[in-house]
Amino acid sequence: MRRIARWFRFPAFAAAFATASLAAQTVSLRHDLLMDWTSQKDTMMKAADAMPAAMYGYKSTPAQRTFGEQVLHVAEANVIQLGRLGSKVAPPPVNMRAAAKPEILKILSDSFDYGRAVLEEQTDQSLLLQADESRFSFGGPSTRARVVFFVIGHTWDIYGQMVVYLRLNGIVPPASRRP
Repeated sequence: MRRIARWFRFPAFAAAFATASLAAQTVSLRHDLLMDWTSQKDTMMKAADAMPAAMYGYKSTPAQRTFGEQVLHVAEANVIQLGRLGSKVAPPPVNMRAAAKPEILKILSDSFDYGRAVLEEQTDQSLLLQADESRFSFGGPSTRARVVFFVIGHTWDIYGQMVVYLRLNGIVPPASRRP
C-alpha cells in the first residue's frame, strides 16, 4: 500500500488511476433499480411458493390479511406504483379476489415482470423526473426514483410479514435456508 501511496505524489499517475477507477465503476440508477427489482422478485416468488397451497388462507390473527392476500397486496402495489412512472406497457390485471396459489403466483410474477418492463423504459434522467401523483401522494412532488424506492421498501415490509406467516407454520423461508 505504501508503494501505491508514493505514486500518488505524481499528478499524472493519480489522474490515470482515478480515470481507470471511474471507468471501471460506472454507475447507473436505472441499472441499480433493475438489479434490486429482479432480486426482489426472486426472493418474493420463492417465499410465496414456499407456503403450501392449502395454507394460502392462513392468517396469523383474525385482523390480519391471509397469506394469499399479502402476496396479492404486493402485486397490486407493484402495478399501481410502477404505473405512476408512465409506460407504454399495459399493466397486468390483478384479481384481488384470487384464492388459488397458482393464480396468485402468476399475478405476483406478472406484476414484477410489468415493473421490470416499466423500469427498462426509463433512463437515469427520466427517473429523476416528477412522478404522477394522481393516485397516491408522497406528501409533495416526488421523483420517479422515489416511487421505485418506496415500492421496493413496501415489498420488503410485506415480505417480513410473510416470513412470520411461514415460520408460524413451521416453514423456514427460502432466503434463510442453509445449503
